Amino acid sequence: MNAHSMPKAGGDVSSSEGVAADELRQFIERIERLEEEKAGISGDIKDVFAELKGRGFDSKAIRQILRIRKQDHAERQEAEAILDLYMQALGMV
Repeated sequence: MNAHSMPKAGGDVSSSEGVAADELRQFIERIERLEEEKAGISGDIKDVFAELKGRGFDSKAIRQILRIRKQDHAERQEAEAILDLYMQALGMV
């Protein structure tokens, strides 16, 4: 498929390839703004981890708790049951 046979997006066509340049630019700029926000939030999260570590909390344990809290209750119970079964099989319990 060449550029001339591509379907046209909504909005004004402002190039010979049939690309709605203004609409495309808006999408790109939105993504760039969101990436900037994401970088800022990521920095904030790192700061919180540094603070909790400074107060004596174990960041590895906190990360594990965050992963667990994201799981559905039934999913978490199933994973814990499998882990317990495997640990029993290995004589770890």
